[in-house]
Amino acid sequence: MGYIAIAFEHSIKINKAASALVVGVVLWTIYMLNSGDAESVNHHLMEHLGEMSGILFFLLGAMVIVELVDSHDGFQIITDRITTTNPRKLLWIIAFITFFLSAVLDNLTTTIVMISLLRKLIGDKKDRLFYAGIVVVAANAGGAWSPIGDVTTTMLWIGGQISTGAIVAKLILPSLACLIVPLLYLNVTMKKTAPNLEPKRETKPSTATAWERKLVFSLGVGGLLFVPIFKTLTHLPPYMGILFSLGTLWAVTELLHHGKEGEDKGKLSVVHALQKVDAASVLFFLGILLAISALQSAGLLTKLAVTLAETIGNQDIIVITIGLLSAIIDNVPLVAAAMGMYPLEQFATDHSFWLLLAYCAGTGGSCLIIGSAAGVAAMGMERIDFFWYLKKISLLALLGYFAGVAVYFLQLQIIG
Repeated sequence: MGYIAIAFEHSIKINKAASALVVGVVLWTIYMLNSGDAESVNHHLMEHLGEMSGILFFLLGAMVIVELVDSHDGFQIITDRITTTNPRKLLWIIAFITFFLSAVLDNLTTTIVMISLLRKLIGDKKDRLFYAGIVVVAANAGGAWSPIGDVTTTMLWIGGQISTGAIVAKLILPSLACLIVPLLYLNVTMKKTAPNLEPKRETKPSTATAWERKLVFSLGVGGLLFVPIFKTLTHLPPYMGILFSLGTLWAVTELLHHGKEGEDKGKLSVVHALQKVDAASVLFFLGILLAISALQSAGLLTKLAVTLAETIGNQDIIVITIGLLSAIIDNVPLVAAAMGMYPLEQFATDHSFWLLLAYCAGTGGSCLIIGSAAGVAAMGMERIDFFWYLKKISLLALLGYFAGVAVYFLQLQIIG
């Protein structure tokens, strides 16, 4: 019911964040009332809250950094180098920047960065929404072949199910197919989808100097790139790295603009960037995570995985189904359930089962806008309608998903 309310947000005139928060709390309430063990339920809630807060603080920190770079017109460094007005060329450029950036950062941060960049490139919101949808597909495809590109690949990497070398070598071609097939289709139909597209750039005078723009852009992007390095060196969760990057950039900008006065200084501050962050999208994300964690704690997702094993049997079909289910139910608990069901004694490190799971769970969420962290972030930032995405992007994402699966099995037959 909550997902239906989110999908019909514009029809029922209720913000999706409100629906998500209500359904999240209601599910935990139902779980509590039917469990008979308040202490156990509260323990589960606190455990999940720790995980959720890490994701939310990461999201908030990344959004503030992006807004701060944006307020200094930092993305102009990139947009000035993208001069094409050809919608097809622009689509390929945006898609491949997103694809490779997502592997280095992660799909969530990359989506936030690329949506902000699109706002600088494309003035027409209708056309921008279409490109934002492709960014979601590209970000999830790019995150699937990297151990730090998606939460699920990171889970499998830390759990010992996959190694860095294997996921890169075995999944880069399927992930490329997942992106290229939709792009090839759009290469034929683009004229109908986005006629007379002309990227537009803002002409308002910048309040930051060229040197300040380059410094903040370098520190902002460097801070985002630093997060996986920080995690590897310290073994602390990613949100600690993003908070460190934010704190450093905050201190630098305070020192950079301490001599300025009035409105110019205010617009270049972190405080102003915090005010520009879409708090509703963060609360929407919180509600979704609360709802999914309630289903997980109640054991419903594990039962679903067991039912799939009993009714389907074929492990490859189960994994492909899990990928498609991740478009409806968050991929994190689905992968967690799979990791619990199939021990390493059954499927050793870098077994085909784990690699296919990494691909399917990472890319299957693109089929619906609410199916991935990247999609949820884009939905919040650009107010993307559920049914608009379903009509314009979902079929393309599904084609790419199965194209990647086909390439994976073909590759398995050729090189093992």
